[in-house]
Amino acid sequence: MADEGRRPESSHRPRLERQRGPVRLRGDQVPLSTTDQRLLDSRGPSDWVHTDPWRVLRIQSEFVEGFGALAELGRAVSVFGSARTPADSPEYAMGEELGRLLVDAGYAVITGGGPGAMEAANRGASESGGVSVGLGIELPFEQSMNEWVDLGVNFRYFFARKTMFVKYSVGFIVLPGGFGTFDELFEALTLVQTQKVTQFPVVLVGRAYWQGLLDWLRGPVLEGAKVREADLKLITLVDDPAEAVQIIVQAEADRDAGEQLHEEQMASVRGTKYDGA
Repeated sequence: MADEGRRPESSHRPRLERQRGPVRLRGDQVPLSTTDQRLLDSRGPSDWVHTDPWRVLRIQSEFVEGFGALAELGRAVSVFGSARTPADSPEYAMGEELGRLLVDAGYAVITGGGPGAMEAANRGASESGGVSVGLGIELPFEQSMNEWVDLGVNFRYFFARKTMFVKYSVGFIVLPGGFGTFDELFEALTLVQTQKVTQFPVVLVGRAYWQGLLDWLRGPVLEGAKVREADLKLITLVDDPAEAVQIIVQAEADRDAGEQLHEEQMASVRGTKYDGA
């Protein structure tokens, strides 16, 4: 028979998988809920009095582990985008180019570590010999860390993960994406608007995708006095990945120049007081 000796095609289907610290769970061993889902569930059992204080220690450990892993990272930019971006799409190619250009400009690249646009940016960075970082998150529909991540950190809690994105980046570059991408985008804008972080550029790449959002912000949101004109200037929209990187580079140069000027002014003030003492 023609098929004799051939291995039958595997009927094995990928099983659900979750990483929990050093432990990897698969199949029926994966719990139906995630750690932060249980934390945020107000309908949980009455034992919350006993379990929530212990969760504080777990949350603390996530911050400690994140800080420890990223403390010596150096200059980096966080890149966000859809996990559903196909590998053969123009958006994926744009993510790869962005990763390469950031490395060429001297930056490490940080993403959410998943597939799609995140993988593209990690791939561009890794193939260019740069540092490619992935900050993963525990989800019910588990996404494993993509193969182009050189330094990966997994988180249970979104808020701990978000802190790392902001703390270890000099700016955000945002490719087309969905709710998760919007979440990171508006988190950054809120932090800049409220001056929790300063001199932090937020660049959207892809006019065809993002223009509708900006039109809405400039329309009913601005006209209804829900934001100020100055708030909308926190966002820069471009089509070219090279232009996005240049905006980051220029913003960092402006920040450094401003800090140097401030230090010179303070030194001058201190010198005047000292000479007159």
